[in-house]
Order: sequence, then C-alpha cells, then structure tokens
Amino acid sequence: MTETIEKTELSRFYQEMIQEIKSIQISSEDGGNLEQIFTQFAVDLIATAGETENVRVAYDENSLGRKNQHKINAYAISENYETLDLFITIYKGTDEIVRVAKEEVDTATKRISNFLMKGLSKSYVNEIEESSEIFDLANTLNGSDDLAENLVRINAIIITDGLYPGEVPASLTVGELPLYFRTVDLNYLFDISEKEHIPIEIDFKQENFQIQCIISPLRNSQYQSYLAIIPGKALAAIYEKYGSRLLEQNVRSFLQFTGKINKGIRETITTEPEMFLAFNNGISATAESVEVEQLPDNNGFVISKVRDFQIVNGGQTTASIYHTHKKYVKARIDEIYVPMKLNVVNNKDRFSEIVSRISEYANTQNKIAISDLSSNRPFHISLEKISRSILAPLLPGKSLRTRWFYERTRGQYKNARLKAGNSITKRKAFDTATPKSQVINKEELAKYVNSYQEVIDGKKILIGPHVVVKGNQKNYKSFIDHNLTENIDNIYFEDIVAKAIIFRAFEKEYGIKPNAIGDLRYITVPYALSLFGYLTEYKLDLYKIWLNQSVSAELLNTAGEFMRVVEHVIKETAPGALYGEWAKKAECWSTLKEAFTEGNYKDIEIKIPSRDLIGNNNKKRLRISDLEVEKSYYEEIESTIKSIAPEKWKEIYMFCKENNEIAEYYTTAVHNLGRKLKEGIRPTAREIIIVNELLTKIQFKTSVFDIEST
Repeated sequence: MTETIEKTELSRFYQEMIQEIKSIQISSEDGGNLEQIFTQFAVDLIATAGETENVRVAYDENSLGRKNQHKINAYAISENYETLDLFITIYKGTDEIVRVAKEEVDTATKRISNFLMKGLSKSYVNEIEESSEIFDLANTLNGSDDLAENLVRINAIIITDGLYPGEVPASLTVGELPLYFRTVDLNYLFDISEKEHIPIEIDFKQENFQIQCIISPLRNSQYQSYLAIIPGKALAAIYEKYGSRLLEQNVRSFLQFTGKINKGIRETITTEPEMFLAFNNGISATAESVEVEQLPDNNGFVISKVRDFQIVNGGQTTASIYHTHKKYVKARIDEIYVPMKLNVVNNKDRFSEIVSRISEYANTQNKIAISDLSSNRPFHISLEKISRSILAPLLPGKSLRTRWFYERTRGQYKNARLKAGNSITKRKAFDTATPKSQVINKEELAKYVNSYQEVIDGKKILIGPHVVVKGNQKNYKSFIDHNLTENIDNIYFEDIVAKAIIFRAFEKEYGIKPNAIGDLRYITVPYALSLFGYLTEYKLDLYKIWLNQSVSAELLNTAGEFMRVVEHVIKETAPGALYGEWAKKAECWSTLKEAFTEGNYKDIEIKIPSRDLIGNNNKKRLRISDLEVEKSYYEEIESTIKSIAPEKWKEIYMFCKENNEIAEYYTTAVHNLGRKLKEGIRPTAREIIIVNELLTKIQFKTSVFDIEST
C-alpha cells in the first residue's frame, strides 16, 4: 500500500515538473532549451536543499560520440573556493517516467571527466569564445588564485529526470584533485523537494574506523549522550566526502566559515600530533540515531553507524585537519585523535529545536543568539504574517487578486499548496490565487533588497552589488547584519515585492542564451540595478510598480540598453579576464560608479518616463495596523483548518495516537478540534493554532496529510 502511494506521489511530482518545464519554455521568447530548463529546475532544488551553492547554468559540449567528447550543463564554486561542482544532465523528457541505463551514466561520466581535464588545461580557455557561457569557469580554473589555493574537492553530479537505481561511478583523481561522482535522479529530486533535510548516514564499521565511546548513564526522553574519541583520519575522510553538508546545523557555517587552516591546529598536526587530543577541545555533534557495538571481552563500546550526523561545534577543527592533511607532506593525521561529544536527539518532534539549542550553546563564544541565525527571527515571522495578509491589487481584465508568498522556511509553499486540497480543482484554485512565480524566499529577499540600494558606513561600503555577486549565503549574512529594518509593515512588504518585480524584469530583459545581452547575467543584473538606483537617487516609484505588478515597457527598454553598457564597463575595467572575481570586489562597484559619474560614461542618460518616478503618483499609501495583520493571518489559518473534510480529522487523530513521536497535546488538540467541527462548534484560537502547527510540521511525512478539503 505504502509503495503504491509513493509511486503515485512520484508520478504526480513528475507530471507537475514536466508541466512547469514546458510552461517555462512556452513563456520564453526564444522557446528555451528543455534540457537546460530542467537543469535549472534540478539545480535549484539541490541548492535549496543546501547541497550546492552559487550554481550557474552553462552549457558546453564538443565532439559528442568521439573519444574526446565533453559536455557540461552547469557548475558551482563554493564561496570559500573549497569545492567545485560540475553538473551534467541526462534529460529524457518523456510523458511517463523511464529508467536510465548504466551505459548512459557511463557516457555522462566520461563526458564530464573530459570537460574537467580540458578545463584545467591552460590551452582550453584560449580555444573558446569570450562570449561562451563556460568562459568564466574556464578562466577561473586557470586564473583564480583563491581557487588554486583552496580547491580540494570536485564533485561531478549527474542529474536526470529518469530513474537510476544503479551504482554510482567510482571516484577518480584528476591532476592532484579527487573527483567524486553522484547521481541525482527523479527519486532524489522528489525527496529533496518534499523533505526539509536529507540525512547523512555514516557506516564507520564499513569504513574500517573504530570510534570508541562511553555511553552516558543519564537517559531521558529528550536525548542520549556519547563521549567518544574519533581518529583524525576518520574525520578527514567524512569531511572529504560530505564537506559543508556536515555543518548544516552549525552556526559557524552561517558565520561564513572559510575552510582555511587554523595555524595553531596545523602547527600541532605537523610538529606534535600526539598532543592534539590534549590541546584541542574537540567537536560537538548531533545525530538522529546511533548504532553501538560492544568490543570483545567487554572492553568497551564502539560507534558503528550514525544517521543524520551533524557537527554543531568544531567545523574549524574538522576542516583544518582535512586541509592540513591535503596540503602538507609533514601532516601525520594517523596520530591525531579528537574528542567528540555526540548527542542523539530522541524527541523527534523537537529535533530541530533541540539541535539548534545545542548548536547555540556549543558556540557561545561567538555571543550570537540563535534567533540571529534561524528563520525564527522576529523579522522573518513578521514578514511571513504580512505576506499572508495582503493581496496584490486587482489588475485590469482580471477577476481575482493574487498573493505574494514569503517563504520563511523551506517547503512552506508546497505545504500550503497541499493543505489547499488534493483535487485538481483545489490545486488550480490555489495556483491561481498564489502562483509559484510570486514566491520569495529568504535568500531572494536579500538579493532583491541588497541589489536595489547600497548601504555605506562612513567610507566603507557594507552593501552593494559586489556583495550580491558573492553568492546567496554571504549576501544573506550581509543583509542580516547591515540591511534589516524594524519597521516591518505592509508598505515595507509592498516595496520588497516591487524590488522583486524589478529584479526579475531585468533578468528577463537580459535574456538567456542564445538570445541574451551577454554571458554575465548573474553579475550584470544586480550591478545594473544598483547603478540604476544610484544614478537616479532612488526616485523610482516602487508603489506604482506594486499597483501595476509590473514595470513599464519604457523602463524595461531603458534597462536593456543600460545593462549592455554596464556589462561592457565591468569587462573593460577588470584586471585580466576574471570578471567573476573582479565583480566580487567593492573596488569594482566603486570603479563603476566613478565611470558613470566622472569618467568616460558620465554623459550616458537614463531615460525614465516622469510617470515612473516618485511624486507623479497621487495615490496615498495606507499602513495596515499590526492588529489587522494578526487578525487577517489568523483568519487565513482558521479558514484552511475549517476547509478540511470532517472524515479526515479521524484519520489524522488515529495517526497522531499511533505515532509515539507526536506529543500528546497535539493529539488532544486534533481530537477536540475534529469533534467541535463535526458538531458545528467553533474551536478555540489555541486549538486552531496548535493544530496548524502540527500539520505544518508533519505535512510531508505521511499520505494522511494529502488533505482533501470539503
């Protein structure tokens, strides 16, 4: 029964994906390439799941079917230059789900490996056109000092819209760098789209690592602790395989942990490895579950296997051991042992909360509250409530007002869509009222706001397009540090939406290959938008854009011409051809401003119609009170809860009752609420809020929660 449900859900996911890809192709002026549209869809999911960052879709292929054939569909360089991800796509594009043959995966393996070997050679960058999508990567591979200094791992990720249950290709060594292969098929894409987190499972026994431990005598319903000694070699091996995925719960990963070697740790490893255990405080980790085995003759215990292993304190130690091992011949990590405190969280219902608190207290030397690092920050909660409370203006020719959906945590939009109902009619109604194109997540919010206007403290530029170009995480961190406001109201939200509309309009105007302005869209768009605002003294009428839900054709035409010039100037002023590296520097932003205010481009006129500027719109902006926001937000929740069919509440109640991971107060609230709705009694506000919280937490865990509305 469960297998049938899973197949049905997978099929539904596939059909929705196919429809979305085709819709994007139809809406694209040049038709678009289905394989690359799918590639973008897939890498966006992988990035959202935290398994890659800063992905650029860029296609290049040559000599297909021959010995030296190569192909690449996308790539990503991590913000600390430690990891390079190369993506190659096997796109089937069939009406029904099909399997991918091993021969196809072997061919993809050969093609992406050949690309890497060519890319690392200095001759390749001279063979390709500067306008090629892949030029920036080829140039960076051969010219970036940061990449040469820090790159230690290359991942070749084979993505497909088919099913591939076969073996993952064995890792290779290219030059002196390890090349690891991964296959991401339809099943995996489905999993990461439905689940908030894909756990890391490590079999220490299979890897021949002995992790001796002491089991804490303290046992309770919240957690179980283990004190262990982990070999440095084991720590380096798992870091090499999983990288920053080990640090997802670690506040240090949010604090832009660089991956660079701690000098003190390096010194100890290279000169006194036997003293490491005494000198180092060790690491703190969490896990969902642990398997422990007893050693022969009752000589203690060893940890044989862990599920969802996360390092919450000690990321610097872990990475420094790994980097020292890779870069220094004298490194004797065989002699390194690291103390480890491993906490297994037993209360699955509070897993994320407990792990976050462990992470917070394990990192108290940073004096940073967890609210600064999580989606539970008041800023995000307020913005979420406002987004659920405000409808966009009714546009001419339309009969329905739509909503812009702020996704505070990953999966909220899909969760809300599922709650809306399982029938085609209910889903269509939700999609019409809250289209996917009107979803904004935290990283996008930071990108839109930081691109629109610079922030300066004295002579130091804290926010500018160069920060946006550095990637989602660094840009988001800068947004949190330097660009938050306490005035979270409907006007602030409306302006955010307007900035999103402008940014997306600029992206569309820039275009995609082969009908694009150039090959640096991820750089040119934020730079052009920032400069656009700077030169016009930020007088663009954001309220008008909100009212019209679009930018004017005249404004777009001006933007297109302007972006051509901006990209030319960025390339012209870059030292060498490392445009991506140049664009990450504040000096690039300052140089661009100077060129348009005092230099060769100062006479360029930005032709904006006066009606698009502040002061030419007579409509008064009204602020919605906090009380109105709370009332509207609650009414939406209440409406959703009441729309669930009465017979469904019994199923939900039985599921809660039979599931030990669900707290008793949730079960009681579900029982009371279901009974009251059946009898026509209005539930209390507390019951509605508690049940909504429950449904939000476990929406994706069982088919019971594919809730059909009345």
